[in-house]
Amino acid sequence: MKTLMLKTVSAALLTVAITSCKGNAQETKGLKDYYKDYFPIGVAVNQKSLTEPEASFIKKNFNSLTPENDMKMGPIQPKEGVFNWGPSDKIVDFAVKNNMKVRGHALCWHEQVGDWFFVDKEGNNVSRELLLQRLRTHIHTVVNRYKGKIYAWDVVNEVIDDNPNNLIRSSKWTEIIGDDYIEKAFEYAHEADPNAKLFYNDYNSERPEKVERIYTLLKRLKDKNIPINGVGLQGHWSIFEPSRNELEYAIQKYASLGLEIHITELDVSIYKWEKEKRAKRSDESDEYTPELKKAQANQYKMFFEVFRKYKNNVTNVTFWNVTDKYSWLDHYPVEGRKNHPSLFDTNGKPKAAFWEVVNF
Repeated sequence: MKTLMLKTVSAALLTVAITSCKGNAQETKGLKDYYKDYFPIGVAVNQKSLTEPEASFIKKNFNSLTPENDMKMGPIQPKEGVFNWGPSDKIVDFAVKNNMKVRGHALCWHEQVGDWFFVDKEGNNVSRELLLQRLRTHIHTVVNRYKGKIYAWDVVNEVIDDNPNNLIRSSKWTEIIGDDYIEKAFEYAHEADPNAKLFYNDYNSERPEKVERIYTLLKRLKDKNIPINGVGLQGHWSIFEPSRNELEYAIQKYASLGLEIHITELDVSIYKWEKEKRAKRSDESDEYTPELKKAQANQYKMFFEVFRKYKNNVTNVTFWNVTDKYSWLDHYPVEGRKNHPSLFDTNGKPKAAFWEVVNF
């Protein structure tokens, strides 16, 4: 009897020990670990993000990094021939040291680019030839510096016009070079690093009318044998859109061209999408209600169900900010309106949305 009691007590203690170990394992498991059999989980960062305690939080939850602003044209080359390598070097070095992938962002964009690119010493527009030369020099210099360390580049960013009646948006690039600057950018990037994966990146890329226009551009590039490997769906979404059908249709449409899909800038706003920046209205509340939390959790759940379903096509998912403590959506489009678009709250604790994403 005494022996049986000892065995019973020992078995109970063993059960408690095993349960405790499971609990500890659960606590030490990061977001990326749940998706190790699916795709890398990335996040946009800056220099400050890589200091403690945020650095440890990032290493635990993510295995891919994107510089939020530091590799854009203006920040990295503010003046001709003057490159600001410090911030981007720090990000890449951190990633290499911690065995993380890096997505470069972005080699060519109509915003955050120095005015000097487009003018001569007298302030007049440069020639097509000179602007192409400057574009090639910029891309070659940046890509070569990180060759072998950055596996994928957003080569061209947001060239589809917001007006559904147009294809390519007007910019200084189109004014001086023409629409083929897009093709040239991809060619220059491929010249600099033939092994890097090259992406076209855009927002609202699952809205039905824009899907068709993005597809038109991508097919044009593919038909001309331009070196492009994938399309980036930014994923600045909300609790209101996109629907499951819209997201699946977009993925299927782009994948039909043989392109990889990256979700490049994911966050899920609790507000409807607005294009224009504006002031906060006096009657607007930014309370993060239980209803909003539930709607956001359900939307995140749906998105990741789709990503997992198309894991052969979706090969990276990157969030645009680390936690709710800071988000670009706190300042755009409504200045000072607090958003809560992440899987983690302002203290870095998993939200209901986090558990919907990892419990599958």
